[in-house]
Amino acid sequence: MKQVHRTLVWFRGKDLRVSDHEPLIKALEDGEVIPLFVFDPYFFHPLRARKLPHRMQFLLESISALSDSLSSLGSRLICVSGSSIAVIPDLAERWGVTQVFAHRWTEPFGRVRDAKVADALSVPLKLFEGETLHPPGTLRTGKGSPYSVFTPFSRALRSQARISAVLPPPQSIPPVPKVALTDNEDIPELKALGIDRNPSLQNGGEAAGRHRLKLFLEKHAAGYSSGRDQLGASATSRLSADIKFGTLSVRTIWEEMEQAKTNACAESIETFKTELIWRDFAYSTLWDRPEVLKHPFRPAWEGFPWLNDPQDWRAWTDGRTGYPVIDAAARELRETGFVHNRARMITASFLCKHLLIDYRRGESHFLKYLTDGDWAQNNAGWQWSAGSGCDAQPYFRVFNPFSQGEKFDPNGAYVRRWIPELNLLPNRYIYRPWDAPAEVLAKAKVSLGSDYPAPIVDHAMARERFLRIAKGHLKRGE
Repeated sequence: MKQVHRTLVWFRGKDLRVSDHEPLIKALEDGEVIPLFVFDPYFFHPLRARKLPHRMQFLLESISALSDSLSSLGSRLICVSGSSIAVIPDLAERWGVTQVFAHRWTEPFGRVRDAKVADALSVPLKLFEGETLHPPGTLRTGKGSPYSVFTPFSRALRSQARISAVLPPPQSIPPVPKVALTDNEDIPELKALGIDRNPSLQNGGEAAGRHRLKLFLEKHAAGYSSGRDQLGASATSRLSADIKFGTLSVRTIWEEMEQAKTNACAESIETFKTELIWRDFAYSTLWDRPEVLKHPFRPAWEGFPWLNDPQDWRAWTDGRTGYPVIDAAARELRETGFVHNRARMITASFLCKHLLIDYRRGESHFLKYLTDGDWAQNNAGWQWSAGSGCDAQPYFRVFNPFSQGEKFDPNGAYVRRWIPELNLLPNRYIYRPWDAPAEVLAKAKVSLGSDYPAPIVDHAMARERFLRIAKGHLKRGE
């Protein structure tokens, strides 16, 4: 006779859904289930939470939505506060739990935490894959080493990896054993964490994510390949926060893309799937090289002579550099918790190469304000932009903020939205307002140096300076 278990299903901040949730499905096969979320003070203390306002809002909304979903299925989400390392073993013992199920984490601090929880438990902790398309750290080159170049990694994942089928949501879940109900707490309110709700952010939760996916497939997927880099268009999926918090699994998105693929949108679907593989590449890199969160992937970049000028830093974070596309990205980030991917690349390149500010400072700033702030992808993106990362762009490629804006937003829609003080400028001058004649500026009601700042650095000078310093530094590291 099969043993009947009482399983604690430990939901974390990356699997806030009931669909395609293997720990939940497997637990239901074994008997009683106690869904649990732990509000660890490391993340949820007001002093910490206030530093992550956009992520915290999306996260709490997603936890509330998960709680509603579980209640509709006959169960409930038990919420407790405390350190996971102490709380999980204590509750498991007091509740008579016979096993603990959860999804595996890739980040090094999550791996350390899970190891400590496993050591402290008197029952098994089983970790399931589900954060990526394919388990990180398992794809290897012919020599058995991790991939350091994306293209062969992508080929290997498409040809060798078996992407697990999406698991349907449960039809019902048995009620939570009464012994667990006495420990239940309310989900914290944003105000209690010292955060004001931002109405400009996306709504969290599985249903909201499914709506976004449906909208993308119906209205934007066909034009994704050609339009995804256009700053003023609505051609992207806006699913990054759903992927980050697991309100949708990446396997679900992959499968829905496959099912939606027709001749008309085949190229765009494959382009989008390649972006999902880039995500797997970032996670695999972090799994094999966790030190990249603190150090450059390429050792030659260690000790790079960043200037880290505080006034330049403040101008960049506040959107007052005098470069419209850079400033638009800064303001979009602060207000919405999102930045268009093309704008992320342009502004990251500008910070590192024009201003010579350490990419790690930009990386931390993005993590603070991005709703989709993800350790693996954010680090990979910043190191790619700086030139120090795994399969990064060549260091000598310096994005031109003028031509990038003119190419990917020729009518200036992106700039006009986020820098209204330049709204009346003609397209010809929207990215170069200082080139506009006095009469054009007057007609557009723009006073350079007052309404909008002059450039804090000359593009040609900054490019030459970076290339000279980078070439010298990298040559010494050879």
